[in-house]
Amino acid sequence: MGAQALKNLVNKPYVHINVAMTADGKIDTFERNGATISSKLDKERVDRLRAEADAVMVGGRTLLDENPKLTVKSAELRAAREARGLRPNPVKVGIVSNAALEPASDFLMAGPARIVIFTTQKTSKEKLEFLRTRGVEVFVHETERVDLSTALRTLKELAINRLMVEGGATLNFELLRLGLVDEVTAYIAPLVFGGESAPTLAAGPGLVRSAAIPLKLVDSEVWEDGGVILKYQIP
Repeated sequence: MGAQALKNLVNKPYVHINVAMTADGKIDTFERNGATISSKLDKERVDRLRAEADAVMVGGRTLLDENPKLTVKSAELRAAREARGLRPNPVKVGIVSNAALEPASDFLMAGPARIVIFTTQKTSKEKLEFLRTRGVEVFVHETERVDLSTALRTLKELAINRLMVEGGATLNFELLRLGLVDEVTAYIAPLVFGGESAPTLAAGPGLVRSAAIPLKLVDSEVWEDGGVILKYQIP
């Protein structure tokens, strides 16, 4: 079954990958410390996207190494969500094989927000109990890695209709490879990081040319800060 056919069959949210990357395609430096790429204008754009989303998802490396808050920064945007009968922040979703989060993690503490984690049996029983006592909704998959198709079906059952994905590269690649992505938006910053080990938009094992994932450019903008916005849909 092809990727598009699979996407059509899976009962899932609308999946939107959003990235900020350099002109040479890097989403971080070789140090992998979450280097700033977005301009002030792009940070405002991302905040609006978060405010419009039902949930924001990140993968394990982003979750554990970068400790993201995934909250809406603008008080005005949070108030607008509440006026629509929503919580001030979207649901935070983590995809992580071993959910070894620190108790003071921003992902857990910044909010208020509903938190959902998909993990595997690599996570200790003690850590699972800790997360659940914090009010985290934890789903443990019996597979070696989190089954992304199953995770998206679960999110749909949890009333998540629009899902924003903020990386990292491995999660992006797997979602794309499985045909689970509907839209990709990239902010291209006027920067070059270089570095063979610096992560790009999509990592993983890669694809041969004949299996490349086609994108359809549906919008583009050139900003005064030197950045470029490219918006793609997956045909």
